[in-house]
Amino acid sequence: MNKKNQVIVKSIVAGALVFTILTPTGFAHDAFEGGQKGEGIVFDHDAIEQLASPVEEGGKNVKHLHEAAAVQLAEKDGVQNNTADVYAHKGFAYVGTHTANGANGGVRVFDLKDPSNPEEVAVFADEIPYTWQEKVIVKTVNTKEFKGDLAIVSLQQTSRNNANRPDSRGGMLLYDVSDPYNPEQLGFYELDRTITGTHELYLTTQGNRAIALLSNPYADYYTGGEERDFQIIDVSDPANPEKIWEFDPRELEEVAEDFNGYHWDADDGHTRPVFNHSVITDNNGHYAYVSMWDLGTVIFDIRDPENAQYLGRTEYRDDQKGAAHSAALARGGTILIETREVANPHGEGYESAYGYTRIFDIKDKSNPVLLSEFTTELTFDFSAPVNTFAKTVHDPKVHGNTLYLSYYSGGVLAVDITDPSNPEEIGRYTPDQGNVWGVFVDRNYVLASDMGQGLKVLQRNNGNNNNNNNGSRPLNH
Repeated sequence: MNKKNQVIVKSIVAGALVFTILTPTGFAHDAFEGGQKGEGIVFDHDAIEQLASPVEEGGKNVKHLHEAAAVQLAEKDGVQNNTADVYAHKGFAYVGTHTANGANGGVRVFDLKDPSNPEEVAVFADEIPYTWQEKVIVKTVNTKEFKGDLAIVSLQQTSRNNANRPDSRGGMLLYDVSDPYNPEQLGFYELDRTITGTHELYLTTQGNRAIALLSNPYADYYTGGEERDFQIIDVSDPANPEKIWEFDPRELEEVAEDFNGYHWDADDGHTRPVFNHSVITDNNGHYAYVSMWDLGTVIFDIRDPENAQYLGRTEYRDDQKGAAHSAALARGGTILIETREVANPHGEGYESAYGYTRIFDIKDKSNPVLLSEFTTELTFDFSAPVNTFAKTVHDPKVHGNTLYLSYYSGGVLAVDITDPSNPEEIGRYTPDQGNVWGVFVDRNYVLASDMGQGLKVLQRNNGNNNNNNNGSRPLNH
């Protein structure tokens, strides 16, 4: 239930000043918890040739899942960047970049006409210095102001609010990629420089309207409540993006009005971290699923996006870290998959475990019901090194009854969720010295982005050319 009064905190607690100094430059986790994801080993083209063959295992409909192609990003201005997330649209892969070697790697476009030989054909979103471009979403949009393929790109500063880098900004960049070989910048939704930027985002359409949903981690905390972590932006006119709504967690009964934007005193006695890491919608653009870390996956009705309505959220056991990192949908949007990125497997009062996956029945979106939890041998492997992202789950994608998980050193896992109460691993692809960030299902291929090794194209055997990424209907290619 929402509170009637909405209180905006105007001042940041003194502790925020300490965190301002200590915050890592590149994050995809809780940067305040300690430790950072880092850049890992970035292999040049010669080093990749020396890697051993990947481990490929599987049964059922992924029994022939195998590496059809592996290609490193092209060097840019003599620099080898590393990858972040991956997306596909109309036979082209869009690969974001992380922070290695100075960042500014931009978004790389690969032509997948021959999936066994992807060709890098363009780079864009690299205009603003000292930034990295982790996430890109591409959709076909038909509005009064724009008709074509629209790409929205998350933009983050490598060091926020740095007086020595006055041209650095974070937020969302918008591009016309109707011709993927020649992307054209259309607009820029700019955040306050005190905010690192937009980490993840999503794009959906509602009739002749285009809506972007932004995840701006710690925006509430850094600005003392002036800006919010979760924002809805009207991008029907991509040259003039307009904020139309944002979420104040203080509206929820369980969040105190003096909440400082990060430290949440939960009913279980823990002071839990709360920030918005990522967001998706169903394919109809009716509901938003917002990963708010220890507040859970928060569900909104966004059919009237200027007046989005809170519906419900996932919750955690008292001894369970939250860390709601990403989400995916299955069964026409009635099943929610929640991945939890936990890199520190220990904590006083909590179970010892790396991050794992939870599956919910959300037919009643006001009351998500936990059906199962999916773990692997990595979940409880506490051998050195202990605090590591290598052993936690990262991102989920769904195709039919198969859940695909990116798992860093574990590679890509395929999980049968025909019975969501009893998920079963049915396939795994693990590259030698792999560090897989993102996964995406495109036609008869599974795309994976390896932070150190570039783009992987994995072939499936079932020949189904539909991509049912968010569980409601196939996307068009």
